[in-house]
Amino acid sequence: MILALDIGNSRTKLALFEKDTLIQHLILDTEKIKKEIENILKKINSPVEIIVSSVGKWNSQNLKWLHNLGKTIIISPQTTMPFKNLYETPLSLGIDRMALVAGAVLKYPLNNKLIIDAGTCITFDFVNKKNEYLGGSISPGIQLRYKSLNDYTDRLPLLTSKYPNTLIGNSTTEAIHSGIINGILYELDGFINKYLDTYPNLTVILTGGDTDFLAKRLKSTIFANSNFLLESLNSLHQYLIIENDKKNLP
Repeated sequence: MILALDIGNSRTKLALFEKDTLIQHLILDTEKIKKEIENILKKINSPVEIIVSSVGKWNSQNLKWLHNLGKTIIISPQTTMPFKNLYETPLSLGIDRMALVAGAVLKYPLNNKLIIDAGTCITFDFVNKKNEYLGGSISPGIQLRYKSLNDYTDRLPLLTSKYPNTLIGNSTTEAIHSGIINGILYELDGFINKYLDTYPNLTVILTGGDTDFLAKRLKSTIFANSNFLLESLNSLHQYLIIENDKKNLP
């Protein structure tokens, strides 16, 4: 079995796979994942291999603990990837973005691919049909936009995300909802259409914590999958095992 871990600063997403089948999926506080992983492994009572994407700070003791549980792959800028990285600053490219791109390449190898991760930030990552990663864009996510209006003004309230009732907000609350949610939807559709103008045969994948909230309101054709990063880690693990076997051939 494969245990895929997406470790963030405050939360960790965990998935257990049997080949390509998702067996279990959990979202936990990062501080509590060691106990939960131990509980899961006790229940399955079978060997497990681990793959990790971490944007949070895990110390060497925690990483050593993972290696003791089973063969562990920790994604880094030096990890062999199934795409050519043409980013001008490859060492600054987020590990989670690398994993998402790898998953898209392995799933849609012959297409142009745009991966949109709607989380704390909204990231766009583009890979052409030759599987060359060109880069993308980064903008604030939904909660960052709500929080920034409250943090950087004296009188605007801190709201939680809600679909606006109308385009024209007839109160401060409705105006904020309209500005943030409609603004993000227009941003996403606008970016997608601009990519389509330049790159036909484009596969668009929407993932991240706000996937379900946004997907039903987009006009563009997309594949919405909030678990795409974990599935990408599982696919990347299989790819890396095959690549390693090739290197060890006589």
